[in-house]
Amino acid sequence: MAFDPASLTYNADGLIPAIAQDAAGTVLMMAWMNAEAVARTLETGRVTYWSRSRKAFWVKGETSGHVQRLIEMRVDCDRDCLLILVEQAGPACHTNRRSCFYTAIRDGAEVEILTPMAD
Repeated sequence: MAFDPASLTYNADGLIPAIAQDAAGTVLMMAWMNAEAVARTLETGRVTYWSRSRKAFWVKGETSGHVQRLIEMRVDCDRDCLLILVEQAGPACHTNRRSCFYTAIRDGAEVEILTPMAD
């Protein structure tokens, strides 16, 4: 059965959340995709998101060099969220950390659990 990006459930803005996870299991980031970003990602193997602030396609790593190469795309049971398994070059977060999820809530306090990566 061929996959059609239009078969996914998008929100009112035509977007679907996409969670990027490295092949080793670390959750790296969450961003948004539209149907064309999904199709571009599958066609090129370079993960492409939709930037809500710029209102433009965002090929991860295009300017930073921190490329995400697609390993596998998974669809959740409700077809309204994607899991993008990637090979991540360098940090995934714009703060230069491996993951955007670098703050934990422990005993009622916020704790930074990841420091920026060395250049």
